[in-house]
Amino acid sequence: MKQLSARPALITIDVQQGFHDSYWGKRSNPQAEGQIAALLAAWRQRNLPIFHVQHLSLQPESPLYYQKPEGIAFMDCMGLQPDEDIVQKNVNSAFIGTNLEQKLRAQSIESVVIIGFSTQHCISTTTRMSGNLGFHTFVVSDATAAFDVTGPNGVYYPADTVHDVSLATLHREFAEVITTEELLRRLTAL
Repeated sequence: MKQLSARPALITIDVQQGFHDSYWGKRSNPQAEGQIAALLAAWRQRNLPIFHVQHLSLQPESPLYYQKPEGIAFMDCMGLQPDEDIVQKNVNSAFIGTNLEQKLRAQSIESVVIIGFSTQHCISTTTRMSGNLGFHTFVVSDATAAFDVTGPNGVYYPADTVHDVSLATLHREFAEVITTEELLRRLTAL
């Protein structure tokens, strides 16, 4: 079990309106936005560091295309505060082409908690890099969500399966996968 440091950072990944678009297919975890809001409230109450990652796609067909203001806007559950950092990216990892790592290191952050969208894409990629960079990384299973996919062989994988398998590939190798309830319990114990 990984230890949560005294000042863990919460990193919200791509919690943007474009993920409500039918473009993505069926989604797992319909309660994710509620859990995201609960975690943000807990972090704000304790005055802990929060970093919001915003995806600005370079692909015109994407609902997150940088020229689609309605798609790149943050979801209402975020309740963005003016003093919170926003890191913009246009690839899957929040660490590629951004200053996120430098910001975390400048604040001597050892533990990061990752939430948002989507489990099989930007959550997975950012988590893998976070673990490889040496951060004690936590992914909150019920504050993330995945979408269904069809493999190259034509096999359909439902969103819940994609979510569970994506988290399983991260757990114990790159991060500790944890629920909102367990994370809040550990946060209270700090």
